[in-house]
Formats: sequence, C-alpha cells, structure tokens
Amino acid sequence: MGSKKAQVIGFIGLGVMGEPICRNLARKSGAQVLAFDLDAAPLQRLAADGVQGQGSASAVMAQSDTVFLSLPSGAIVAQLCRQQDGLLASARPGHIVVDLGTSSVDGTRQLAAEFAARQAKFADAPVARTRAAAQAGTLAVMVGADPELFGVIEPLIATFASDIALCGPVGCGQVLKILNNMILFETVVAISEAKAIGEKAGVDASVLFDTLANGSADSFALRNHGMKAVLPGEFPERAFSVHYARKDLQYALQLADDTGVDARSARVVDRWFAQAIEAGLGEKYHPVISRLIARGL
Repeated sequence: MGSKKAQVIGFIGLGVMGEPICRNLARKSGAQVLAFDLDAAPLQRLAADGVQGQGSASAVMAQSDTVFLSLPSGAIVAQLCRQQDGLLASARPGHIVVDLGTSSVDGTRQLAAEFAARQAKFADAPVARTRAAAQAGTLAVMVGADPELFGVIEPLIATFASDIALCGPVGCGQVLKILNNMILFETVVAISEAKAIGEKAGVDASVLFDTLANGSADSFALRNHGMKAVLPGEFPERAFSVHYARKDLQYALQLADDTGVDARSARVVDRWFAQAIEAGLGEKYHPVISRLIARGL
C-alpha cells in the first residue's frame, strides 16, 4: 500500500508571536515545518524542534503546502505577496496561505482574489491574546474562510490555539480582530482614567482595581492590562507597542469610515496613541498611555 505524502508547512515571520506559534506547529502537527525570518536567531532556536530554516520566503513557499504568515502589518504582507519573487509568483493550484497578523479588511480580500486567480487559497486568521498564550498554545484565532478551507486549516491552528472561531468568509476574521482590539484599547483608556480619578480622589489604585474586578466593571483588560501594566507602571518594549496598537486602531477607524459609523471613542484613543508617540513612548507597551492620562496632559 502506498503512503500519503507528508504535509509540509511553511512559516514566515518569527517575531514575538511567530516563534512560539511555529514551535507549537512543529511539535504538535506531525508535519515537516520550513521557516524563514530576516533574523537568524529564532531559526537557530527552532532548529531544536525540527524546524528547517530556509534562505528566503519564496523558498518556503515553493516547498510548502500550507504557509502561515506572522508579520508586523498588512502592508508587509501585501509587499511579500506581490513583489517580483513573492508568494503570488510562487503560488500553485491547491496552495494555502494563512495570514495570522492583523491586516486591513479590503487588503485581505484583494489578496484572496489574487491568490484565487492562481487557483490558490488565502485565509485570514488573526491571533489574539498574549505571548504567554502563544507559548502555551492557548491563543484565540478568528478565521475568515469558506467552510471547506476552514476544515483544512483548523487542525493546524489548533496546535497553537484553544479558541478558534469561523467568523465568515475571507476578511471577516480581520473584522473581528480589529474590533476586538478597538474595544480593548478603549477599555484601557477607561481603566486609566478611572485610576487617575480614583487616586486624585484619595483611593488607593490597588483597592480600586480589586474592587472593580468584583463588580460589573470587571474585564479581561482590567485583570491583565490594568492590574499587570497600568497599576505597577510596567510598560516594556518588545510587547504590543503603541506603534503596533495604533496601526490596528487605524484599521478600525478605516472600517468605521467605510461603514459610516461615528466611532468617536476610538478616535479619542487614537489621539492618546499619537500623543504617546510624540512623547517618545511609541516602542513601549500600549497601556503606557495611562502615564499621560495620569499627568492630565
């Protein structure tokens, strides 16, 4: 009896989230994993898990059946796909490309159409939660794909995610991720405002947050961004920076404009992000805006 050809998975982009996601794929999928990143260090670390480093993104694409992208922005995804030796040029019938990053909805749907013209498939599957969740394999993933494609990629996504939602056709995963982040950013502003007001009114911030967590103001943002960053004033670099957060928020504001919704609360957040960047805080973890709010600037 003949044996089925083993699946080959490609992975491009081994940053803060990409490296642990790729590691979980290599450990749990049972497939051969090929990877590329401009930085050699994560490739060296992943070699211990059997990941085979490649010299270029196109080399990964040429040898893989399904390719995951974990890149900083939709603009970088588009450039990688469309450049002369890019992913579209290497796409063949049956190829699957999955974008794990946050990209614009229109840009995602346009790329999907371009891959479809080459009889390949493109899905958006932006990831949510923290780097620790990526390491533990407990990310939340919001997928935009047709049901047939979802059935193919879901088992692979399950190697690094504990909550996987099919949100609708291509682009709908991005809609959900963009709105998830918009709500998170707005909540962080509310938490920061509450801390500043509470402290100035004589309430200890730890008492404030602990008490809010027992009431209707409780939230993931309060317990994680509030208690772990805003309260202790810890805003490291190499986390989800103001620059990255503002990029995602810009996608939300564009979507609001496209749908005719007055997202004025989101525009308030955008002003805080802009002010943080002007103050030289753009590389800091995005709840750093609480510093500005506390100062009454």
